[in-house]
Amino acid sequence: MFARLGHWVTRHPFLVLIAWGFLVLFSAPLAERAPRALSASTSSVSNSEAERVAQILERSFGQELPDRTLVVSEGLPATDPRFRQAYERLVERLARIEGVLSLTRFDTPSPLKLHSEDYRVTVTVLQTRLEDPDPVIAAIRAELRSAGIPQTRFYLTGSSAITEDFLHLVEKDIRRSELVALPLVAVVLLLAFGAFVAAGVPLVVGMISITVGMAMLYGLTQLTEVSSFAQSVITMLGLGAGIDYALMMVNRFREELARGHPPREAAIHTTRTAGRAVAFSGLTVAVAMASLFVPDLTFIRSMGLGGVLAILLTVLASITAVPALLCLLGERVNWPYRFALRATSSGQTLPLFRRWAEAVMRRPWFFTVGITAAMLTLAWPLFGMRLGYTGAFGLSPSVESRKGLELIRSLELGGSLDTFEVLLDLGEGGFTPEARQRWSQLEQSLSALPEVRLVVSPFLAGRVSLGDTSSGLADLLSLTQRSISQDRRYLRLSVIPKEPVQAPEIPLWAQKLRQQAQQAGFDKVLLGGSPIGAMEFNNVLIRATPVAILMVFIATFVLLSLAFRSLLIPLKSILMNTLTVGATYGVITLIFQEGFLGGLFNVDPETASLDPSLPITMFAVLFGLSMDYEIFLLSRIQEYYLHGLPTREAVKAALERTAGIITSAAAIMIIVFSAFVSGELVVNKAIGLGLALAVFLDATLIRLMLVPAVMLLAGKWNWWIPERLRRMLPKVSLESH
Repeated sequence: MFARLGHWVTRHPFLVLIAWGFLVLFSAPLAERAPRALSASTSSVSNSEAERVAQILERSFGQELPDRTLVVSEGLPATDPRFRQAYERLVERLARIEGVLSLTRFDTPSPLKLHSEDYRVTVTVLQTRLEDPDPVIAAIRAELRSAGIPQTRFYLTGSSAITEDFLHLVEKDIRRSELVALPLVAVVLLLAFGAFVAAGVPLVVGMISITVGMAMLYGLTQLTEVSSFAQSVITMLGLGAGIDYALMMVNRFREELARGHPPREAAIHTTRTAGRAVAFSGLTVAVAMASLFVPDLTFIRSMGLGGVLAILLTVLASITAVPALLCLLGERVNWPYRFALRATSSGQTLPLFRRWAEAVMRRPWFFTVGITAAMLTLAWPLFGMRLGYTGAFGLSPSVESRKGLELIRSLELGGSLDTFEVLLDLGEGGFTPEARQRWSQLEQSLSALPEVRLVVSPFLAGRVSLGDTSSGLADLLSLTQRSISQDRRYLRLSVIPKEPVQAPEIPLWAQKLRQQAQQAGFDKVLLGGSPIGAMEFNNVLIRATPVAILMVFIATFVLLSLAFRSLLIPLKSILMNTLTVGATYGVITLIFQEGFLGGLFNVDPETASLDPSLPITMFAVLFGLSMDYEIFLLSRIQEYYLHGLPTREAVKAALERTAGIITSAAAIMIIVFSAFVSGELVVNKAIGLGLALAVFLDATLIRLMLVPAVMLLAGKWNWWIPERLRRMLPKVSLESH
């Protein structure tokens, strides 16, 4: 198959390159639109409790849960005439914005204190439309920029504002990472190949993969909700894997030229050998990314689909565009000259790697036990990992919506964005005087809790001055309507915490709210609101992760068994990759959750948990990419073994030959992933650092130390497979590159 593909591509190289050129030109404008079409919100869990509460509020109360957006001012005191005059004009314009349902001024009598003692910090509460919030947030920010209040800064916070900041920072982080990574990657490729043209080919493939991949991502946004993280996945895979695969192809092509083959024949042989390895490696990565289809969440599945499309596109470009380009370049691929340092030089081995292979061969038990112990030690902190949606705490403290949240915390309004909705189901009996008494008792007990700022209910009217208002939570004149369903079956309490509710605290809140309701005599209780929705999203991911991991293990075992006709090699590969994943999880937990060395990465101590999508996303990406290096090394070991070398010599020779390309490929991956660490999103920092660390550990401790040592100790058992099973398996030839 790959030989036929090589013949066709090299027979029509101009046609292939023109087709890719038109595809890139068509994709460029669509790729530019993709970031704005992505979503940073977590998709709701089907048939969840929070979703049922939202449906009951709409059906039985005739109400929707609006988005609460807070305009926070800091600077000039609100008692200053300059502030008052400009503020009056501002609130008039804000109230007229389409999508703003109501507005509560900071000076409105309210049970919530909407200003500081010195009036230098004020809060204006806007109830905004949940659907299509982007135009509303953009219009509010435009009005704030033109407010013209001297010595005063405005900060917009709330779920929609946080989401918009998140999307902006995702795009900003990715663009910064590309600007940082590409020059450094070019340097590594130049050192690896010693020729400008050869170094440029992988960069071209990487940019093709990203451009067309982002265009395909934009197409997906027209069909379903697509996570903003999918952009990061495509950039990481398109740039990292695209360059790595092209590196393999170019390296093999130069080897064939050095053996005296003409350019077309060299390109054909490159496609037949390195192209086959690239396709198989890409298949393992695609299988790993497909594990993201397991959770029943559109948000996560879109990331998996984006990852699968990106890696398949990268493979397709590597086995078509690259051979076509190499066929036309011929010897010019080595222009203008070769540098002395050639870590992936054509078929040669460096003394450093030869000496290293000999050291591993002399002490296999030392490397096996020592590296395994080190990896298990690094993995230990993962058993204390806490997962949960971080909200604004996943943003840098300098971001506007995060700064606004910090300011309202000083007014004990930090929890106003994390309101719990408590629905009490009265059943067929409906609302009775006895139910009203129990309802009042529950409201009092919840209000007495020290962590509760306010419980919104009709009973609030007897304890506070209502004032004259018509907006939001302060609209106490309509409390009865918002608190008793139209069919008088449900009662509603809105519980506002004093502080923002961190993810690990949500289950404790839910447990306490249910206990208080049961003690008041309510057996049927439903909890909703953003904290409950976040907890349910978290739980779905936690339950799905083991299933996804098992699916990848099974698929990988089957693929490697077919490729290497062995049972021990796939088992060993899975265990080695699991060590890498575990060690990476442990270090990420230690840094981003516990704060160890957090100052080096600007980690916020307020972030008490890791994003719930982090483990499954990182597993899918790094498990698949780790298999690239596994296949690089094992295919060469298999080649030498089948040519008659004993296991010891086969492992040594393979390590000598592949160490250079593994080192160069790993350096490229580390540069690409590390570029994300300088961003302003905690989750991007964690993913970037985690993947860079995983590649470093995998390419050094695992592939160049542990795998050769274990292969040497296993000896002939590496290739053991029951004879009956051997005859049943289809013949798959994975030639070395």
